[in-house]
Amino acid sequence: MAQPKIAVIFYSTYGTNHQVALAAADAAKQAGADVRLLRVAETAPDSVVNGQEAWKEQAEKMADIPVVTSDDMVWADGYFFSAPTRYGQSASQLRAFIDTLGGVWSQGKLAGKTITATTSAQNPHGGQEATTLGLYTSAMHWGAIIVPPGYTNDAIYASGGNPYGYSAEAGKFDDAGKASVAHQARRLVEITSKLVG
Repeated sequence: MAQPKIAVIFYSTYGTNHQVALAAADAAKQAGADVRLLRVAETAPDSVVNGQEAWKEQAEKMADIPVVTSDDMVWADGYFFSAPTRYGQSASQLRAFIDTLGGVWSQGKLAGKTITATTSAQNPHGGQEATTLGLYTSAMHWGAIIVPPGYTNDAIYASGGNPYGYSAEAGKFDDAGKASVAHQARRLVEITSKLVG
């Protein structure tokens, strides 16, 4: 079976989704994938980022991680997305990146790829499911293949029971969450491996 290429793509303001992405990348590598850990470019003005110490510190922690490009999207066989919710949708930074993909989308270069997604919000009912489903809606336009975790492992129940994709309460990525993310990443690798043959 061919080694699948997985892009773990994340945006993180204060660190939760960075931690999720690191856990996903590690699990995908352990499952046999060729993995690229990639961050979404920051679109907020420097004055805003630097005006909040926690945001500034997180930006510095991620500075050595490459920024995702459309070339990475073409390279990958599957995508693991992680980004916070903002008003029930993905953070604008991720949406801005997705909006740049028209060129590769129009050439069919996103079709047939796998995708799974995770998110976080300030509280348990802060729009997590809407955010994940919104990302999957974009994936449907690409012709991508959605790989949700479903209820395929006890780790899903232990971390809150979200079958669409793991969702964290911001700042609270615990061991149950790590197990759930690892399962979701392994499942993405497994399904992607079957597709790339």
